[in-house]
Amino acid sequence: GLVDELLPLEAAVDASDLVVLAIPVNAIPLQAVKILNRVDRQVVMDMGSTKEELCEVISQHARRGRFVATHPMWGTEYSGPEAAVRGAFTGRSVVICQGDRSDPDALAQVEEIYSRIGMPILRMEPEEHDLHAAYVSHISQITSYALALTVLEKQQRLERKNLLTVLEKEREEEAIFALAGGGFESTVRLAKSSGEMWIPILLKNKYNVLDVLREHIHQLQIMRHMIERDDAEGLQSAIRKANSIRRIIH
Repeated sequence: GLVDELLPLEAAVDASDLVVLAIPVNAIPLQAVKILNRVDRQVVMDMGSTKEELCEVISQHARRGRFVATHPMWGTEYSGPEAAVRGAFTGRSVVICQGDRSDPDALAQVEEIYSRIGMPILRMEPEEHDLHAAYVSHISQITSYALALTVLEKQQRLERKNLLTVLEKEREEEAIFALAGGGFESTVRLAKSSGEMWIPILLKNKYNVLDVLREHIHQLQIMRHMIERDDAEGLQSAIRKANSIRRIIH
């Protein structure tokens, strides 16, 4: 009941008014070109979270105007049709890149779709989008994976030393589960996300991600050194500065 009919790509494009690409980002540019090769009146849009390579690949295409590059800024750690959440996009922002390169009717149709489901529209250049996405989305994903690996490594070290019986392993897992309060749970939640989606994102946006990751590691090292030195004043200053994020995120 999810779809009315399954068709080969060419037949599906021919039968459509709107083609939406919601697939891993490493596959979007090639599919976008294949679809643009076939369209006439149809509108084509994507929902991928990296934009620079895509916009570069299609930039000289004769039917570039039929394409609208978008990124709705919402998702969960779950994948597949079962993970759909009704009304989830309402109030969430969507980024449209290079709207001026899209035909006015194509842009208007996509904007109307997002407006009808209650999404505020932001306009950015692809490079600007990918940099901001690295800061507010991609680094959070890496941090979540890393924290999950840190917790799992503790248990695995004991297992490698044969210090855990099967019963003790179960008790360790129960203890972690019992102690995992809201802070840990919310931070590590994203670690349940699919690698099939996130590996292409991290590699396609690697230079922005690496820059943000270097700064993130630097901030962690500063905090580590302050804790090592029992620097309560430094920690208070850092935390007070971090608290100012409330001005940006309410």
